[in-house]
Amino acid sequence: MSRVSVPCHVKGTVALQVGDVRTSQGRPGVLVIDVTFPSVAPFELQEIMFKNYYTAFLSIRVRQHTSTHTPAKWVTCLRDYCLMPDPHSEEGAQEYISLFKHQMLCDMARVLELRLILRQPSPLWVSFTVEELQIYQQGPKSPSMTFPKWLSHPVPCEQPAPLIEDLPDPSRVSSEVQQMWALTEMIRASHTSTRIGRFDVDGCYDLNLLSYT
Repeated sequence: MSRVSVPCHVKGTVALQVGDVRTSQGRPGVLVIDVTFPSVAPFELQEIMFKNYYTAFLSIRVRQHTSTHTPAKWVTCLRDYCLMPDPHSEEGAQEYISLFKHQMLCDMARVLELRLILRQPSPLWVSFTVEELQIYQQGPKSPSMTFPKWLSHPVPCEQPAPLIEDLPDPSRVSSEVQQMWALTEMIRASHTSTRIGRFDVDGCYDLNLLSYT
């Protein structure tokens, strides 16, 4: 499925609260980044891509357009998504992350605004954020391709013109193959039953001729 980049404006980072762990520095433990789309109408969000920088957990909220007479509302579509699995190492600290709409907790249609909530409870990482943020929406759908049903009963418009006059009729191929298979099984079963329990066939010796008088 194709995707199209959505032009966006990333606002400055805002500290939401003081760190979860007491430290000598009054660093923030939760940051908020708001993303607006001034030149785009409400759209269906397909993918969010960014580079993590020491953010441990990520939550995402979207403001969606509902109707003309109802004000847009904020909805939480991702809650505490883990970006650093091991807090004692730097695993995932500076990796590129892609989040798709099927991972979200709500419908991602009619998006007006995006809010990223970053959390880092560990005192080991003094600063954290997300970088190179990119937003994508669903692109135009490619036209579907229809294939003729060769082993069933094709519609006259789907019936291929025969290249050689002696080619079999596609509508009869399936039934004839089944008949041949059934006939082969019947012959095999009949041949096996005639051989069971017989000792007078060619190549076998009569036990009376080998006995001593």
